[in-house]
Amino acid sequence: MSEKVRFGVIGVGNMGSAHTKNILNGKVADGVLGAVCDIDPKKLQWAEQELPGAARFSDATEMFASGLIDAVIIAVPHYFHPPLAIAAFQSGLHVMCEKPAGVYTKQARGMNAEADKHDLVFGMMFNMRTSPAYIKIREMMQSGVLGEFRRVNMIMTDWYRPQFYYDSGGWRGTWGGEGGGVLLNQCPHNLDIWQWVCGLPSRVTSFCREGKWHDIEVEDDVTAYAEYENGATGVFVTCTADAPGTNRFEISGDLGKLVYEKGILTHHKLTINEREYNRTATEAFGSPPCEVSQIDVSGDYPQHAGVLSAFTDAILRGGKLIADGREGIRGLELSNAIHLSSWLGKTVSLPIDEDLFYEELQKKIRSVSG
Repeated sequence: MSEKVRFGVIGVGNMGSAHTKNILNGKVADGVLGAVCDIDPKKLQWAEQELPGAARFSDATEMFASGLIDAVIIAVPHYFHPPLAIAAFQSGLHVMCEKPAGVYTKQARGMNAEADKHDLVFGMMFNMRTSPAYIKIREMMQSGVLGEFRRVNMIMTDWYRPQFYYDSGGWRGTWGGEGGGVLLNQCPHNLDIWQWVCGLPSRVTSFCREGKWHDIEVEDDVTAYAEYENGATGVFVTCTADAPGTNRFEISGDLGKLVYEKGILTHHKLTINEREYNRTATEAFGSPPCEVSQIDVSGDYPQHAGVLSAFTDAILRGGKLIADGREGIRGLELSNAIHLSSWLGKTVSLPIDEDLFYEELQKKIRSVSG
C-alpha cells in the first residue's frame, strides 16, 4: 500500500458527502479520495462537479474490484451496512461503517464474523467517542471515583426533526427502509455512549411510541427502563419532537454522581460513602457531605474526521481505532432490546432472542406493506 489510504465512499447523501469533503479538505490524516459510489444518477452528477479526481461508480461491486481504493466508507441506508461490509472484506478492503452496525444484531453478527476472517481494519463511525467530555466521564467511571454504580439517566431529546425531514427520503421513517426511527437513526451514538460508559444492562422494559408526533411508521418517542446485574438501574428518554430538547447524562454511585449537560461536567463527590453514612448517621434528615466541582472537559473534539484519521493510522501503522467495528453490535443490541420490549409489551433480557426480534421486525414491515 502507498503512504496514503485511498478511500471509496458508498452513498454520497448527507453523511457520505460530508466524509468526502473532510477527505478532500485535508482533515483526514493520510487519506485521499479515490472513488465514490451511488445508485442515484443525480448524486453522481453532483460528485462529478464537486469531487474532482474521484472515480464514480453506480455499482459497489465494480468499485470494490476497480483497484482504485484501499478502504471503503459505508454511508447508505441501515439494512445495507452489513452486506456491503461483508462484500468489501471479501474484496480485501478495509471498512469504516456508518452507524448503526445494522438493523438487527443477527445481521451485525454475520458482519463481525466475516471481519474476523480477514486481516483488515474494521471501524465504526462513533464520532461521539472523540468528545473530551465523554472520554473523561468514561475514565472517571472506570477509575472508581463514583464507587458502586447505582443509576444512569440519559435524556437525549435535542433531536428535533420536522415532517419535512421524514418526507425528504422515501426510506426514512419506515420499517422496510430504515428499520426503525429515533433509536436507529439519531440515537445509535447515544446508545453507544451509554453502553461504552456503563456497560450493557441485563434487562430492559420500554415504551416506543410509533408516529406519535409525525406521519411515520416508526418510533419518534421512547422511554426505556434498564436493570443491571448489580442492582443498578437506568432510564433512557429520546424524542424527535421536543422543542427545545434536552441533552443530559447523569451517572450515580455510592460515592457521588456526574452530570453532563450544556457542555458542563459537574462532579458531586461524597466525602463519605453513602452506605457508611446510612449506617452511622445520628440525625433523621441529614445527608452525606458533598463537594461539588466542575471538571475540565476542554480540548480537541475531532468528530468524524478524527475517527477517519485514527482509521488511516490503524491501516498504515497499526494505530488504535476510536471504535472497532465489532463493537457496533453492542449499542444495536440495546436498541433491539428496547424495540422488542415495546413490541411484546414486557421486560426482555439481554442478550436478546435474535430470531424472535427478526420475526417481530418482519411483522412490522408486513403490517404497513400489506
